Amino acid sequence: MRFKMLCVVLGLASVAFAKDPKPYQTGKLLQMDSVQCGTAEKDSTSVAGGMLGTDSGNKKTQEVLCQEYVLQAERVIFRIRPRDEKHPVLLPVGEQAQFRLQKDKMLLRVEDLDSREREYIVVSMTPRSDSTSADAAPSHLNHLQ
Repeated sequence: MRFKMLCVVLGLASVAFAKDPKPYQTGKLLQMDSVQCGTAEKDSTSVAGGMLGTDSGNKKTQEVLCQEYVLQAERVIFRIRPRDEKHPVLLPVGEQAQFRLQKDKMLLRVEDLDSREREYIVVSMTPRSDSTSADAAPSHLNHLQ
């Protein structure tokens, strides 16, 4: 009986201390750029040519481009790239997106797309100049107003 009571108390305590996921922030997808994120090499040697020694060993290199989005939040402008480089999803530019930061990644979802949460890498963060100038300006109230 005591063991059951102890299990119930510990179970309730663990539920009370469980962390809820952070609430979503809202931002707007301003633009999408294609940026160089590496190179891919193709070896032009064939199996028969390699065995006979007739292939010259030419390698073709091709620049690999990745999608990079600009996401404007309330106070910060983020540059983000999809974590899944093999199957990236095109996001609708000009639409609102909801995101939350979790450790070293950004979890982003666009309701107009399919509301799925996708992982992105934050490449850079820049404070918004329009919001910082408004916050930095002192507001003096006139006592006659």
